[in-house]
Amino acid sequence: MNDSESRTGAEIHTDRQAPPAQPLGKLPRCGNPLSAHKFGADPYALVYQDRVYLYMTHDVLVYDDEGNVRDNHYGSIRHLSVISSSDLANWTDHGEIAVAGSQGAATWASQSWAPAAVHKVIEGRDQFFLYFANNATSIGVLTSDSPLGPWVDPIGKPLLTRDTPGVENVVWLFDPAVLVDEDGQGYIYFGGGVPKGQHEQPRTARVMRLGEDMTSVIGEAAVIDAPYMFEDGGIHKYRDVYYYTYCTNFLGQERPEGSPGAGEIAYMTSSSPMGPWTYEGTILRNPVHFFGIGGNNHHAIFQFQNQWYIAYHAQTLSKAMGVERGYRSTHLNQIFFDDNGKLQDVQADYTGVPQLQAYDPYQQVRAVTFAWSAGVRTRPLAGEPGYQLALTNIQAGHWIALSQVDCGADETATFTAAVSNISADCRIELRLDHVEGELAGVLALKPLDQGTEWSTYSTLLSGIQGVHDLYLVFQGESDTSLLDIKYWQLSQV
Repeated sequence: MNDSESRTGAEIHTDRQAPPAQPLGKLPRCGNPLSAHKFGADPYALVYQDRVYLYMTHDVLVYDDEGNVRDNHYGSIRHLSVISSSDLANWTDHGEIAVAGSQGAATWASQSWAPAAVHKVIEGRDQFFLYFANNATSIGVLTSDSPLGPWVDPIGKPLLTRDTPGVENVVWLFDPAVLVDEDGQGYIYFGGGVPKGQHEQPRTARVMRLGEDMTSVIGEAAVIDAPYMFEDGGIHKYRDVYYYTYCTNFLGQERPEGSPGAGEIAYMTSSSPMGPWTYEGTILRNPVHFFGIGGNNHHAIFQFQNQWYIAYHAQTLSKAMGVERGYRSTHLNQIFFDDNGKLQDVQADYTGVPQLQAYDPYQQVRAVTFAWSAGVRTRPLAGEPGYQLALTNIQAGHWIALSQVDCGADETATFTAAVSNISADCRIELRLDHVEGELAGVLALKPLDQGTEWSTYSTLLSGIQGVHDLYLVFQGESDTSLLDIKYWQLSQV
């Protein structure tokens, strides 16, 4: 990185002021969906070192020859997406994992859907395992020394196929979920689909033991006889009880009393990770009941800082965009157990979950970390360890905002940002609590160092003491890509 001399906002002045871009899909003070600048479906959570990593199917808009958005057909999805957070309000976008196809880690696979991630210590080393569905025909596994990769295919072929013992009658061989029990034994849960005439008891869910290496399977897959099973198996453990959760199917107009509704998350319990299982009921209704748009239901239940959460997807962002065609976004809500261990009904909403702690801006903050945004895009950063993405193609009126930033007790601080590709006079406005809130400072920039090299610039902020939502609002010449930004940071004066 080339560090340039610091300059203050007083050195450059411009009268250009575009109105702030309007947020789409996720409004300030709301936590759901988790991201509004990208889609993310089929979430699965990995908790590691006081951070939650969410791995998702990388939904992207598909267009027809006339430029119209087509229905999401899933056939071209070859990447998985990753975001993470330590406070469950401000999320860092870590970009995409190239999984399937000639450019992916698993060149034998044609698609990558519905990931499951898990951590295990093997021979004293932290190891991470990322399982994925190759459409509905097989399940693969990738490994890494980090939750963010790089990922490799350790076996060069699927982990589970139609030849795997016990899966012959599984209609859809997909949607993995993984548990590593306290004794180190791993288990993989998978399957789905409805054989003709068997919508009440499809018997297409499976569980199987994993080898010590987590990249092999042992024995034969056991049937989980989940009523109205459709897809999306999940697993978690609470007070020595194993909870198998899944999405119900949409078949059958009249269901017996006590049966789950269509497209709902239901659950079963057992004293063993292999079963037998007892049906308990449902916990999350179809998204249409909460957001006015339905589709399939896919979830993951996890514990973080002594609280329990459920991640799930809904088509709220695509609805806000006016393209209700099957593109999903990840949401997060709390989930509770009663005194007997029964899961309580989840109230899905736009509000989301409470922020766990104030955000520390006196550390280097990746520019792709925020709670809310409008207009921003990202680009990958090659050859820079620790940085996967930067904000790019930033235009006048675009902005990002972080929730509940602890600016400290002092009234002043220095704001420093690493930027590149400065193409015109522009500035970063630092505003408190609202996109048009109190102006704490301005970092003004000139295209002196136009190009791809990163340079750092600084300015003084005032009146920032305490905890605030912190907005970075970008201003400059209209209809122009103004700059890229990699990180920013506050420091004491």
